[in-house]
Parts: sequence; C-alpha cells; structure tokens
Amino acid sequence: MSGLYDLVIYNGRLVYKDAVRDGGIAVQDGKIALVFEASQRPQGKQELDAGGKYVLPGLIDSHVHFRTPGYEHKENWESASKAAVAGGITTVLDMPNTDPYTDTTERIRQKDKLIHGHSLVDYGFHIGVVPGKLHPLDGLQQEHAASIKLFLTGHRTARNVIDLDADLETIFRLAAQRQIPLTLHAEDDAVLHLYRRVHRTPNDLASYELIAPRSGAIAAVSRVLRLVRKYGTSIHVLHVSSEEEVDLLETAARAGYPVSFETTAHQLWFDLESAASLGTKTKLSPAIRGKRDRARLWEAVRSGALTSVGSDHAPHALKEKAVDFSEAPPGLPGVQELLPVLLTGLGRHLPELSRDERLSKVVSLLADGPANRFRLNHLKGSLRPGLDADIVIVDDEQVWEVGAKDLYSFCGWSPYEGLPLTGVPLVTIRRGQIVFDRGQFGKFDGRTLSYAPTPVATFEQVSGSPFH
Repeated sequence: MSGLYDLVIYNGRLVYKDAVRDGGIAVQDGKIALVFEASQRPQGKQELDAGGKYVLPGLIDSHVHFRTPGYEHKENWESASKAAVAGGITTVLDMPNTDPYTDTTERIRQKDKLIHGHSLVDYGFHIGVVPGKLHPLDGLQQEHAASIKLFLTGHRTARNVIDLDADLETIFRLAAQRQIPLTLHAEDDAVLHLYRRVHRTPNDLASYELIAPRSGAIAAVSRVLRLVRKYGTSIHVLHVSSEEEVDLLETAARAGYPVSFETTAHQLWFDLESAASLGTKTKLSPAIRGKRDRARLWEAVRSGALTSVGSDHAPHALKEKAVDFSEAPPGLPGVQELLPVLLTGLGRHLPELSRDERLSKVVSLLADGPANRFRLNHLKGSLRPGLDADIVIVDDEQVWEVGAKDLYSFCGWSPYEGLPLTGVPLVTIRRGQIVFDRGQFGKFDGRTLSYAPTPVATFEQVSGSPFH
C-alpha cells in the first residue's frame, strides 16, 4: 500500500489464542490491513504507541442483558455499552428476555432500530421462543440471529419456559435442519419446582441453593444431550455452574456431540462461602455453587474444554435487590468487570501459566471462542488482516480497587466493589475508531452484526467437538 494508513498501533505485544508476538497493527477503512513485526514501522495518519503493553482483539461478550427495551430503569443501551468498552469489549450478543420479548425477526428489527445511534459496541441478538407459539421459527434463517435461546426454567424476567417435550422436539429438529445453534439456560423446571415444594422459602444464599440445586442443571443437561443425539442439533449451554455439568458436557464433546459450553466470571470468582456476605447481590440463576464446582470450572479453563466466558450482565436497580431475599430478582452486572475478573482469576487459580499464557487464555475465551461459536469469525475474534479492526490495549499488571465511581452501568453497583482486581483496558478500538481512551468515549455508532452462513457440524459428521 502506498501512502498513510488510517491508524497505526506500534510497540505492542500482539496476543493470539496460541501465541504472543511483538509488533503492531495498521488499520485501513475500519479493517486490519497489516500485522507487522517490531522491526517494522509503517506510517499512519494517526499513530498510537502501545508502550509495550498487550494488544488483544476486541473482546466479545456473547451473553448480556442490556435491558432495552422495557427495563431501562435497570440499564440502558448507552450506559451498558459504555461499561462494555471500558472493559475492552467491542461486541455483544444480547438475550431476548426484554419487554416485549424478542421472539420474532420483526422484534429483532424493532430492537435494532431502538439501539441504532446509542451503542459504542457492535451488537447482535439471540432470538427467544414462547411456549406453544413456535410459528415465528418457521421463517428463521441463519442470518437472522446468533442463536435460538431456550429457557428450560425461568424467573421474573425470564418467564417463557420451554418445558414440554413436544415443543423441545420441534425446536431441536428445526434448529438442526436450519443449522442454527441453540443456546440453553439448562435447569430442569420440574426438578426445581419439586425442591421448592419441600424446602422452606430461602432467606440467604445457602438456603437458596437448596431450592435451586445442581440436580436441576444435571437433569436438564442430560435431557438435552438425548435430543442432541437424536437430531444432531448444535447446542451451547450457558452459565454452567457445577462439576457434574462440566463432566457431562466435556464427555459429550469428546464423544463427538456438537456441544459447547460457557461459564460466567462470577461463577469463576465466587463460591457459596465467599458470596454469602453479599446476600441478594449474588442471588443468581443458576445459583452459586461450592468450592469443588469452582475448581472444576477452572480446570475446564485450563484444559481448553470451555469455549467462552460470558458476563451474563443482568443488572437490577439497587432498590430491587434491597428487599427480602425471597423477593429479590436474580442477576448482577458484570460486563465492565469481565476481563479483569478473568485475568485476576487466572493468576490466582492457574498460577503455573505465564503472563503470555494468561493473555492467550483471555483471547481464547473472550474473542476467538465466541467468534467461532456464533459465526462471527469472518469479522471478529482475532488480530488477523481482513477482520474488523477491533483492538484493546491492556495493562495486565495494573491493580485497581473496584468502586462505584469507576462503573458506567446505569445500575451503579458491582458485586466486586472493594476488591482489588488486576488488569485495566487502556484503549478500546472498534472498527478502527477509538471508542474508549482512559475514561473518554467515542461515537455511539456501533452497528448490528452479520453472521457467516457456515454449516454447523452435527453429531453424525464429527469425531470430536468442532468448538475446541
């Protein structure tokens, strides 16, 4: 290329899922035009010295509830996207449990119109399903949504529970035929109702875990694996919380089932003991589990069995959480804290990893993994020429104490407040434009995503998980 690039980032440590290299990136027309070695130095209209810091692909949070439309008293898209880019995230996939419920392609278009001009991040949507009303899925194609989201149990902001065998059979069959992945909140509704009938109304996290036990999740995962085997449907199980779920899903993947799974930052960080003092702030669905469950989740991070880590950013107003335990809604904010919580946890729970290896794990779980899983790898997920110039410069050694003054989510609180975390995104770039620079924000011109029309591997066609 002759002339100047639009943007040149130099003196960086470029991070990939399996390597770290010294060098830089040249950007042209919103795309990565050149990845160059440290000995090279192309010129740009705008030049940015990374100062020897790590340079990562823009992060992808494939599991957020940005609350638009219908719940803007908890969060709005502008504030949520500010929190995202302050956390190094340039792409999000939003869940359907808004008001109205995002259960048709027309409601996806309506949601997109509401968000347009109010987003610092690029964004896409998971489409929901209403029980007994499956006809909107008839015209659904790969390009319409990142996935079909199923709630196998629910709560006050997730009321559309798909529990009937006939509905599940229809959805799994259709998704396999259309080669659209399913994402699953996999807890069995009947099992959880059974426990609620026997145990008292919960007044703390320990008694809450008794009515939202691991057996509900184990039963649900077992149930959906039978449907995967029958139809060859590709599934991604969300916020996996227990040791047994990990064992089941990892074994299924090794056996060739087209399954993958995520956990969340808060499930990697908290256990029942450490979360107890936070009360309703860490009341979640699924519930926080024990130390052995958290250890098993970290082992899945270490081994590579885990595809992604999501924030499950689901903020509620503080006054909604400051009620009797049994009445408080489940969910917490976390999109801004996702990267530092994961990075801090890697140092604490996998101390054998080097700095470079920790950052590569971050890229694997927060960029490459979700990009591949949700058909975004033609645009996002790596520092590769031709992809969108989504880039974040990270100081992986800076320690900061989480405080409300540092948070951009409209809800204004965090379960990590008062805790020291390691890792700070310094500059976040989305499609070549700086959208966050040490507290300053760019243009709210994020746009909706396109999904690559790639075939989804099925059980009969693979000998191992295609998502490792």
